[in-house]
Amino acid sequence: MKKISDGIRTIPDFPKLGIEFKDITTLLSDGELFRMTIDAFAERHKDQRIDMVVGIEARGFIFASALAYALGAGTCLVRKPGKLPHAVHRESYELEYGTDAVEIHNDAFEPGQRILIIDDILATGGTVAATARLISSHFDVEIVELNFLLELGFLNGRDKLDGYKVFSLVES
Repeated sequence: MKKISDGIRTIPDFPKLGIEFKDITTLLSDGELFRMTIDAFAERHKDQRIDMVVGIEARGFIFASALAYALGAGTCLVRKPGKLPHAVHRESYELEYGTDAVEIHNDAFEPGQRILIIDDILATGGTVAATARLISSHFDVEIVELNFLLELGFLNGRDKLDGYKVFSLVES
């Protein structure tokens, strides 16, 4: 995992002073590293009969699509409000200064499907927690695990994900 970790660039003071932005575009632009990343997730889930990989807007779509292909599963998108064309379910969540929401098509899953949720970074956990609640409250499916390329442990996002299995390839 060190090679994957080393493929994530840190940009100091972006988007504002004191923030160390984790830039995954360097990993994505390196075919070998991107393949290693998807292969690591695929190896973890190869025998788990995953039916659908859910990607969270927007960078989660990249990982969800590639991983779904590797697993022979479908992929599903969770988006910000107003971006999906069909009838949706919505889940709101609290931000530091206000609220936001995520949406999913109301026919996204069949009963009994085994679901994997993936995103690029686990930071504060608000978006992925809302995604898991959204799916759990509207669909009769099993959420197998929540996966992340990178976990920013100092932000304690995992604390919002009680009751779910969580796996991160890289921890920072």
